[in-house]
Amino acid sequence: QVQLVESGGGLVQPGGSLRLSCAASGIIFSANAMGWYRQATGKQRELVASITNGGSTSMYADSVKGRFTISRDNAKNTVYLQMNSLKPEDTAVYYCNAGGFRVPGPYWGQGTQVTVSA
Repeated sequence: QVQLVESGGGLVQPGGSLRLSCAASGIIFSANAMGWYRQATGKQRELVASITNGGSTSMYADSVKGRFTISRDNAKNTVYLQMNSLKPEDTAVYYCNAGGFRVPGPYWGQGTQVTVSA
């Protein structure tokens, strides 16, 4: 079955950095667009960043442009989210998604908590 396993979340101070990873199995990773979504407490899940299957095109939510970078390594079946200059409003559970570019695909990871606080 399809598995998406996120890692790299944690507690970081404002202005700090984190790198999230999502390891995929059970899908042809190189054939799937990938995305990162987040859901803060009491809010709807929102798209953070998305990347095409070959990695040539990516897009970002306005709130993270210039601070976050999505990338992928098709040899390792892994997608990454480098998060710099983190703000308290970035606090959320971050989810990996497979199968859609700019829109959610059918596969989700279990989520990893990111907390930005002094």
